[in-house]
Amino acid sequence: MKQHYPQAAIGTLCALFGKTRQAYYEHGWQAANGQLREELVLDLATQARKVLKKEGAVKLLGSLRPALQSHNITMGRDRFFKLLRKHNMLQKRKKNHARTTWSDHPYRKWPNLIKGLEALKPQQQWVSDITYLRTEKGFSYLSLITDAYSRKIVGYHVSQNLRVRGCLIALNKAIRSLKDYVPQSLIHHSDRGIQYCCDQYVNVLQTNQIRISMTQTGSPYENPVAERVNGILKTELDLDGTFEGYSQAIAATHKAIDRYNRLRQHMSCDNLTPDQAHLREGKLKKRWKTRKRKTKPDDQLNT
Repeated sequence: MKQHYPQAAIGTLCALFGKTRQAYYEHGWQAANGQLREELVLDLATQARKVLKKEGAVKLLGSLRPALQSHNITMGRDRFFKLLRKHNMLQKRKKNHARTTWSDHPYRKWPNLIKGLEALKPQQQWVSDITYLRTEKGFSYLSLITDAYSRKIVGYHVSQNLRVRGCLIALNKAIRSLKDYVPQSLIHHSDRGIQYCCDQYVNVLQTNQIRISMTQTGSPYENPVAERVNGILKTELDLDGTFEGYSQAIAATHKAIDRYNRLRQHMSCDNLTPDQAHLREGKLKKRWKTRKRKTKPDDQLNT
């Protein structure tokens, strides 16, 4: 009202609405304080995004909690999302698909040993997968081995082809990371790709007394941790771009995996980073809620 009637006294305008002058000034102060708080939150979020440029909003809010609390700022998820959306800071996910698995081969396909089995400490389950990286000269391929308990990447290698050598290098790096290993206590889980089924790869696992497990179908739900790690590296840690060449892809991968292991919190691991979770034992609290799957009419007929 004051902007429409600049000559009117504050007291007169407040009286029209049954408010006091003190209430008017307190409202102005609260609005100003609220704006300052939002600017501070945006500044903290911007600084965090300089390190993890594509970190999702939920993870970002979790990592900012200590800083927000130190400034006596309380902000829920919905309000935080609304603030990021207002300033065009929400991440848009890209869906990329490329086939890196060839399972039509004569080698033995091993059974799934981890179905329904939860890892309760590091070095119980490893999950492995191959994903592609784009370069201006063609594709490169990233072989990954991740500890299922801590989500830590324990072995990786970037190759210029899909031969078994890249997977073997990643596997040997992971084996060298083992500490006080008890034979047969670790399960290596993968898809049924020829790289994981061939004699060279199986021999290394058996020589080191690591049990072999494989998916039974092509469904990503049989190897969800490996699929999730692939997605994080691409959507949050800049491996979804096109690199100038092979050496640039290697450098970007080293940087991404270092940040992933040291800095990237996981809601599935009590909001710990992989490096932190790898030092723990026992069941880690999950900080996400399971969404109920909507039942379709056909599903109701089959129940």
